[in-house]
Amino acid sequence: MANGSRREESRKVEEREGIPLLTPYKMGNFNLSYRIVLAPLTRCRSYNFVPQPHAVLYYSQRTTKGGFLIGEASGVSQTAQGEQVEAWKPIVSAVHEKGGIFFCQLWHAGRVSNYEYQPDGEAPISSTEKRLRKDIANSKATADRYSTPRRVRADEIPRLVNHFVIAAKNAMEAGFDGVEIHGGNGYLLDQFLKDEVNDRDDEYGGSLENRCRFPLEVVKAVANEIGADKVGIRLSPFADYNDCVDSDPQALGIYMAHSLNELGILYIHLIEPRMVTQFQKFDTKWSLRPIRRAFKGTFIVAGGYDRTDGNEAISTAAADLVAYGRLFLANPDLPTRFELDAHLNEPDPATFYTHHPVLGYTDYPFLHHHI
Repeated sequence: MANGSRREESRKVEEREGIPLLTPYKMGNFNLSYRIVLAPLTRCRSYNFVPQPHAVLYYSQRTTKGGFLIGEASGVSQTAQGEQVEAWKPIVSAVHEKGGIFFCQLWHAGRVSNYEYQPDGEAPISSTEKRLRKDIANSKATADRYSTPRRVRADEIPRLVNHFVIAAKNAMEAGFDGVEIHGGNGYLLDQFLKDEVNDRDDEYGGSLENRCRFPLEVVKAVANEIGADKVGIRLSPFADYNDCVDSDPQALGIYMAHSLNELGILYIHLIEPRMVTQFQKFDTKWSLRPIRRAFKGTFIVAGGYDRTDGNEAISTAAADLVAYGRLFLANPDLPTRFELDAHLNEPDPATFYTHHPVLGYTDYPFLHHHI
């Protein structure tokens, strides 16, 4: 009987290994069972940026042994940190109980904010005093809700770096396996990286090296605090999310890749050039391959992937891992569905940004209707 079950197990492994996305991968010290990653999604289900108990079910539904999950972005400001740590603990435990590997995404919105979210109603901070003209969905109509930012002074940068360090320490205290620094999507670090936003004339603006200085200081400080083997970064050099675009995104991506090699971090997580805006694919001359060639660590790609695209990215070595957001949201058992090439639930955009604890969050059906 034992031999029979071993044979059955090895047959299953062989079948899975015919599907590139379902092959195992060693990411630094982490042994992943497959190449599919849960991408970090919106914070709308949190309350005051503190995750709520319904997140336990959401993340555990999407966890299987050796799966890699990246949590929704967590603000790095010093408000509500203790509360965030305690709130994340049961969520992290639920993922670990099912054998998952869980990273916390650290985020600062910068100018993608307004006075009411700021301490004492102050102006949001940025690399610039230029106000947002369009938001992440590329809508000019909703950009009015963002306030005119204040340009951060150079002498304030060390304090901001320290906010990320404190947040990383707190994430580790909450039990996370590591952190992903959010350096994309038009948020604070991206506002420094991109030359169409960063109009500074000090050591944090102007040249490519200067624009990358603050984000790299953040990565270095966090890596020194918790270990470079537990640190990743998300970048979107080609995207124009939140009115944040660069004139030479390929050069920006390659420079960051070489600089991050020197810091020895675990991975970079890049948004595909075709995702110029958040929900639409575009034809583009750009490719991530030159950045892939430049970076020595694990290379994660995201942006409009389906099963076929993902398998191709892994089989052609265009990426090590593929992150899925909307498809993983709508299909909590996505790896199983990819293995069986099964029908996929359609994501419902109408519920992407609702605050409801269940609707469009934990109520998408499993293939076999059980957890």
